[in-house]
Amino acid sequence: MARGQAHDVDSLREIARQLRIDSLRMIHLAGGGHPGGSLSAADLVTALYFHEMNLRSEEPDWPDRDRFVLSKGHGCPVLYAALARLGYFDPQHLDTLRKFGTILQGHPDMNKTPGLDATTGSLGQGLSVGLGMALIGRLDRRAYRVFVMLGCGELDEGQVWEAAMCAAKYRVANLTAVIDYNQLQLDGTNDEIMPLEPLEDKWRSFNWNALRIDGHDMPAILDALRAAREHEQGPTVIIAKTIKGKGVSFMEDQLDWHGVAPNAEQLEAALVELGP
Repeated sequence: MARGQAHDVDSLREIARQLRIDSLRMIHLAGGGHPGGSLSAADLVTALYFHEMNLRSEEPDWPDRDRFVLSKGHGCPVLYAALARLGYFDPQHLDTLRKFGTILQGHPDMNKTPGLDATTGSLGQGLSVGLGMALIGRLDRRAYRVFVMLGCGELDEGQVWEAAMCAAKYRVANLTAVIDYNQLQLDGTNDEIMPLEPLEDKWRSFNWNALRIDGHDMPAILDALRAAREHEQGPTVIIAKTIKGKGVSFMEDQLDWHGVAPNAEQLEAALVELGP
């Protein structure tokens, strides 16, 4: 899907709802996974894959495609749901998440899943990977852009800030970082583990163009992505305030849903809230 074939806001909201449903069903069938961070990232993934990015699902290795790196690799169910909907593989594979021999591993594996640009899972490394891709694109005179989604907890990793310094030094304008800022990580809140604020000021001090938005407000997401595209002086970070477990009342902002699969009763209740 090339830019210009983008969906309208209402269509994007509906796609995000469907990605949430698919993610929960996948995790339930797998008996394991990370629902909280998959649901918080659904609107962001939708805006990227169904509106902003230049892609050809029929040609996954198209040299001029935009690249996406899911640095918070544990949130892969929502990414798999998006790739299936775009036609990178048969949606029936979604039922095989984390199963033996599946193409859909518990963390993204580019050697198994069509449409992936990077294997991720070790937190803190994705921005470095994306920076390398962006620099190669510039050296090869390619027009593609690179998007890296980070979890807020992994901003505790020093390698993130090393990559941030390097990207600013070389004014890598074709690189955009998107932070799924749900303010919860495995062991507690960001403030309890390692306070991040003032986060915008930190990124700006590293000479990034920093934008803060509501990560569930689709028009705001699209505006931020457009602003990142138009900013040609260096890299952009979009700090997207989200809610862990977004869309399911008993999962929202609940640390317990970081890495627990819903049982049958919980899945049914969640699907009632998300709609048919």
